[in-house]
Amino acid sequence: MELLCLICQLYVLAIFGRVILSWFPLSRGGVAEQVNNKLLLVTEPLLGPIRRVMPRMGMLDLSPLIALLFIQIVVMRLLLGCS
Repeated sequence: MELLCLICQLYVLAIFGRVILSWFPLSRGGVAEQVNNKLLLVTEPLLGPIRRVMPRMGMLDLSPLIALLFIQIVVMRLLLGCS
């Protein structure tokens, strides 16, 4: 149970990292771009389907917010009992 809670917490951090890196221009071949590419690989399986279902909100991508709410409320609290 604790391992699943840790995995969920790491996934939340990956989503936050992806959001924060999206605010900055990334230089080609730089360390930040490599980290961003890894975060894309990890988070896109959850964020992609949410983005396809949600209506467009202009330039705002609310899929990370929906994913974070889902992970924090449904998975961690209800299913796993994490605090």
